[in-house]
Amino acid sequence: MTTASDLHLLRHVPGNSPVHRMWAGTKLLAVGGIGIAVVAEPTWIAQGIAAVPLVLALLEARVPLTAVPRPPLWFWYLIAFAGFLALTAGGKPEVHTPAITLGFGGLIDWLRFSTLTVIVLGYAIVLGWTTHLADLGPALTRLFGPLRIVRVPVDEVVAAVTLCVRCLPLLIDEMRTLYAVRQLRHPQVPATLKEEIQNLHDLLVGALVSALRRAREMADAIEARGGVGPAPRLPVRWGGPDYIALAMTAAAVGLIVLLSFT
Repeated sequence: MTTASDLHLLRHVPGNSPVHRMWAGTKLLAVGGIGIAVVAEPTWIAQGIAAVPLVLALLEARVPLTAVPRPPLWFWYLIAFAGFLALTAGGKPEVHTPAITLGFGGLIDWLRFSTLTVIVLGYAIVLGWTTHLADLGPALTRLFGPLRIVRVPVDEVVAAVTLCVRCLPLLIDEMRTLYAVRQLRHPQVPATLKEEIQNLHDLLVGALVSALRRAREMADAIEARGGVGPAPRLPVRWGGPDYIALAMTAAAVGLIVLLSFT
């Protein structure tokens, strides 16, 4: 049975592939550009165009399959139930039989949305696999630097984004601890739907309390150090993989934009 301990989100996998050697800002530009373009135009052709760089990045990153997140079984049950609800929504195209009429429009829209979610999450996972979390802050500082002209608080924005990314693995570890404690106190497996809901309720309440406690401790630590300081500005080193990635990103975004006007 898959548990919370099998989820590894934003987990860096060391390596020396071209994707690992790319500047973090290049990967952020690629993920942001293609992600925004395909979300704005979520057609099948646009998703196919967005999937090509993703597949190439997965092949070049050479990350082992053991690093792939494994959602719990109930997650797939929810996905299947959502697909069933989408099928009952009907819509064109329709199949007419003497007994019933089935409309597959809702199911097709659900499939398109699910594929879009997989593509966007795939880019985020590749970014987490190949990028140190410590490299995101300096890269965001460089990318958001021009916004200082219009008095955008770049340092505060970068600090907030960096803290959110860094706290996600901590929250997952806390969920694992809460799940283990819950299993020790209540080793019996929930047998009814009411027990399952009660178990999920207890876990969510515990996670919320733990997250608030950690947030308070982190706020006290930041305040004790004098508040949010200036974001680091490290030198940018461009290489061949960066230029190739930017060219592919520009080509993919350009094709998706052209499709939106045709």
